[in-house]
Amino acid sequence: MTVIRRAAALALAALLLILAGPGRAEATGYRYWSFWDRAGERWTYATEGPATARPADGAVQGFRFAVSENSQDAAQPRGMTSFAVICARTPAREGAKRVALVLDFGTKADAPAGETPPASRAVCARVPEDATTAEALASVAGPLRYDTNALLCAIAGYPKAGCGEQVTSGSKPSADDGGDGGDAGPSVGVYAGGALVAALAAAAVWQARRRGNG
Repeated sequence: MTVIRRAAALALAALLLILAGPGRAEATGYRYWSFWDRAGERWTYATEGPATARPADGAVQGFRFAVSENSQDAAQPRGMTSFAVICARTPAREGAKRVALVLDFGTKADAPAGETPPASRAVCARVPEDATTAEALASVAGPLRYDTNALLCAIAGYPKAGCGEQVTSGSKPSADDGGDGGDAGPSVGVYAGGALVAALAAAAVWQARRRGNG
């Protein structure tokens, strides 16, 4: 009987491990407005904040509201990126510069609870030649909101509250989790676990009988 108990315990432990399956890691990110420069045909994460950046006439810059872990996985602005198109109706003026701003308010999935992101927009700011990006943004997309550390929290009043808060969520199901995460019925692991239990139990019984007949 001792052999049977040991085999049963081993089988149960193995089955629990199989049923548990691969763990779901939790990813920690931050919900905030990221700041981008348009260089040629691609976006690059800005190396300084909008309060100190001083773009030249003809520059294209972007802001994207999203949840990301760091600058390497930050979501880029979407939508129109051509300076010629965005500033087509804003003629050049002596003593001023034009900056094309792409404002992507993100997706519903990234929005704070109870809020809906506005539609993305592309606007042309005409500001003094020495103006910063923050000043250009304030001229066309106010109200802006900052925290006590001068972190940009809201553009055009979005979002209404919060600023760079930490967000933790479970990772997406992997291919081993059943693909799309739908109800695909019992997994192969469950059937394999049942077979393992049966095999170990049978082996334990056989060994017990063999010893009893010895």
